[in-house]
Amino acid sequence: MKSSTSDNLRGLAFLLPLLLLVVAALFLVHRRSGESSDPLLAPDAAEPAAVDTLPTVMSPFDPNEADFREMVAAGVPRQVAVNLIKWRTAGKVYRIAEDVALCYGVSDSLYELLAPYIIIGERYAIRPAADSSSMRRYVDSRAARTLHLEPFAIDTASAAYLRRVGFSKRQAELIVRYRDMIGGIRDMEEFRECYAVTQEMADTLAPYIIFPARPAAAADNGLLELNSADSAALRSVWGIGEKSVGDIIRYRELLGGYHSVMQLAELKSVTEANFEKISKQIYCDSCKIRKIDINFATPKSLAEHPYVSDRTLRRIVKQRQLKGGWGSIEEMIDDDIFSPEEAARLAPYLRFSTISD
Repeated sequence: MKSSTSDNLRGLAFLLPLLLLVVAALFLVHRRSGESSDPLLAPDAAEPAAVDTLPTVMSPFDPNEADFREMVAAGVPRQVAVNLIKWRTAGKVYRIAEDVALCYGVSDSLYELLAPYIIIGERYAIRPAADSSSMRRYVDSRAARTLHLEPFAIDTASAAYLRRVGFSKRQAELIVRYRDMIGGIRDMEEFRECYAVTQEMADTLAPYIIFPARPAAAADNGLLELNSADSAALRSVWGIGEKSVGDIIRYRELLGGYHSVMQLAELKSVTEANFEKISKQIYCDSCKIRKIDINFATPKSLAEHPYVSDRTLRRIVKQRQLKGGWGSIEEMIDDDIFSPEEAARLAPYLRFSTISD
């Protein structure tokens, strides 16, 4: 019995080291099988990264040639670097810097930060074709583009057309928004003022841009009467766009007409820069204003006027029931119906009739 136990102990003493060696070998094999020579699959590349996290230090990189570590070292977020290389591996060639913006995970804010550091090597960049009568070359800070230019109306050109004449997608969209905001681009100065238009691009396109003709009234130093003008006449005013026309007419109906050009500044769609242009081309005929008979107007009609607040309306109705009416705007100020400022705004729209009238 003792001999059998002794034999078992010796057997265990022999097998135990072997088992430990096998376990260690399996652990090493498993660990190495999880590693890869491909940097995209390396542990540090697989770490989660916020795509919108903006790097603090940036350096130039070529999305066509830089490997994962070079991109990360240049300041490209890890996951974006992975996506750029995956797309490149699938056959994508980055011809211009804007191609990077199309990569999954590249937000607008991140692209704006990366753009100055994107280098497109000569091997990959778009090359302009040979010069001809219908072709001109334009080179900006990012890429060379071949342009087929012909006369076009800048005030009606779509974003798609602007891209065909050389602008990037973002630039084209910004130009259209700028044009709508200022009520149309009417001359080269306004075109150059758009921050999406470079000096070189403006010089290149200048011979081909057709601007809308100036209104006859402006050419003759005449002025447009604001209260009788229809939408077509208003649209001809320099600085009034399609959206502004609708707002001007709707506000005119609510007010009962404009008594001062300054009232256009109360509209959100009329910017300060546009107001300066518009005010020089229009005037108001106060005789065309639709007045409110303060002593007989219904509460509903009073409430519709933009200058009559709910508080003021309650005071008018209550005091009018007690007093019967007023003979002047000054009397209403004395009765604490209007403040002097409110009275100044409403005075052109009020009429004070009596029963005998």
